[in-house]
Amino acid sequence: MGIFDIIPPVIGVRILFILGIVNLVTGLLIFFSCRCIPGARIMGKLMKYSAYRRYFRYHCYIWRVFWPSVIVHAIIAIVYVGIPF
Repeated sequence: MGIFDIIPPVIGVRILFILGIVNLVTGLLIFFSCRCIPGARIMGKLMKYSAYRRYFRYHCYIWRVFWPSVIVHAIIAIVYVGIPF
């Protein structure tokens, strides 16, 4: 019983696409809420605004969505597409 018996290829590709979008969105949310990434230093200046502080409060929670999404996305991509090397 392989992975293709559990998840049909059409569903796997859809999951792969959705997780790719989740990765993109959460990656951008992390970038714009992180004050330690070079090039994002302007975000530190935004801390004086209450709206940005409310958004910044969720920075650690965004990571908890981002990493599982990346891991599952990578596993499904390797299973369905394979390693290109």
